Amino acid sequence: MDITQLILDDHAEQRKMFAQIEQIDRSDTAALAAIWNRLKALLDSHAEAEERFFYPRLMQIGTGGGDADSAADETEDAIEDHNDIRDTGDAVDEHPVGSDGWFEAVNKCNQANSDHMAEEERQGLTDFRRHATLDERHALAVRFAQFEAEHRMGVTPVDKDPKAYVKDHAPA
Repeated sequence: MDITQLILDDHAEQRKMFAQIEQIDRSDTAALAAIWNRLKALLDSHAEAEERFFYPRLMQIGTGGGDADSAADETEDAIEDHNDIRDTGDAVDEHPVGSDGWFEAVNKCNQANSDHMAEEERQGLTDFRRHATLDERHALAVRFAQFEAEHRMGVTPVDKDPKAYVKDHAPA
């Protein structure tokens, strides 16, 4: 088991669920609501798991992957993205399921999440694979998987201050 693969697996599941929503007739509000609620729970628990297990360690060992200048830059940007995903996800629930406003809000959340995943896959995951040992990747994967299993119904989404998060997790 590898935390970077678990993150990629979650990304694939998120992409699949956004695509499912796009393919359901807007009048089937029960199906739309069920898939959205599961997706929202996954988005929130996934972000929280990354913030608890992945990014703190990336801050300790990373140097900047892909087009990122440093692990701190990758992390600060990721926390900003997570806040945007949480906020756009919360905005979905302000509209009746299946309405034009609901689909527009889902699309905004999908855009925020897609942009984040692309950056994270290009930067943070690359950086982590280059610097973490296989044993460490396994140990963090176990904690990550446990957290997501324990919070499969979601977590209470809480935005974080990106600069404070980076400062709190900077190498000593």
